[in-house]
Amino acid sequence: MDILPHCAIIIAPDCDYDWVLDQLQNGQLLKEHITLPNAPGVLFAQSTINRMITEELLHDQFLVTTAQNKSLQSMSSGEQKKTLLQYLIAKQPGFMVIDNVLDNLDTAAQQMIQNEIAAIANHTLIIQVLHRKKDVLPGIRQVFTIQKNKVVTQQSVQAFLQSNTQTSSQYFTDAIPPSLHQYNLSGCTLVELKNVSVQYDGRPIISNISWSIKPGEFWQLIGPNGSGKSTILSLLTGDNPKGYGQNITLFGMKKGSGESVWDIKKNIGYLNATLTQFFPRLDSVEKMLLSGFFDSIGLYQIPNETQQKTALAWLTLLGLADKRHAPFCFLPPGMQRMVTVARAMIKHPPLLILDEPATGLDDTDVELFTALVNKIAAETTTAIIYVAHRPENGLHPQFVYELVPDLKGSVGSMK
Repeated sequence: MDILPHCAIIIAPDCDYDWVLDQLQNGQLLKEHITLPNAPGVLFAQSTINRMITEELLHDQFLVTTAQNKSLQSMSSGEQKKTLLQYLIAKQPGFMVIDNVLDNLDTAAQQMIQNEIAAIANHTLIIQVLHRKKDVLPGIRQVFTIQKNKVVTQQSVQAFLQSNTQTSSQYFTDAIPPSLHQYNLSGCTLVELKNVSVQYDGRPIISNISWSIKPGEFWQLIGPNGSGKSTILSLLTGDNPKGYGQNITLFGMKKGSGESVWDIKKNIGYLNATLTQFFPRLDSVEKMLLSGFFDSIGLYQIPNETQQKTALAWLTLLGLADKRHAPFCFLPPGMQRMVTVARAMIKHPPLLILDEPATGLDDTDVELFTALVNKIAAETTTAIIYVAHRPENGLHPQFVYELVPDLKGSVGSMK
């Protein structure tokens, strides 16, 4: 049996990312470089998941469900990926384009997915769109780089893995711009959970969680898929009604004491990898950043001169001052992620929540992002909760809070 030419793809920032994925699935971009099967290809990507969720919402069509009849929309990001992969494998495609398959997954789930891909690799060509070197799937033989929507280089996977990536030591030399806001939280423990338990439909999620966070502390929250990380975040942001009747104090306010969700959220900067899809498509980089002053999805108020100077100072720190008037959506993913963390930090909130913030970033972008997070932790009094499955080299949290699954609900411990 001939060995299939499994390959990886690096998509440069100057490409139309979605267009490249579409062309890969249609077999166009690589047809002059490798022999593609006659059978059609399928696309494993977040865009596929988003499209299916849209079908669920608009047309009540459930193309993918689990044995428990859970819809894609109701699943965690990790469950969505595992379910979609099984759905695509069942189609018996000639080849599979795989984008960002291992992000948002714990170690066990990553291994399970790699095993499933290895099981079909003898008869299905794998084209992996690659972001992180350590995510190269077994059996990948060569790496193509696509720039300006064309294949420009081809190298062995060994040469790719041995190549050097850019370092971040030259970045972020300016100080973090000062805060324009005052928060009356002096001496206050920002977050305090005491023996908090949550269950859904009789299924325990977390059990007797006790966790306190003080100003300026840098925490990493870890735990496998389904351990309750998202549940805890929703309790902290005030979005989870299960918080009522619990012993929870947020920013000096006892849960259920008459506080509004806004009273909680005004103290929190929040970022995840999907946040930007809700913003107006052609908002400028500067407007995107300024909207953080007003906690709005888009800029609908006129910022004052001091706010404009502060936004420019943040963009100067990020090395993006020359792109202030450019459409935010045209920035490469790494730059977008830095702007959104600056947006979350522009008011110096007491608490910054970073939920899987490195999803979809390449090695260089992750290095830059972690350097920026470390700088925020070192130079501000903002407490940070960094949620991620994979450890990041160079990230320096002071504390780690780990959720450990149990039949009675996940329990928590400090590491």
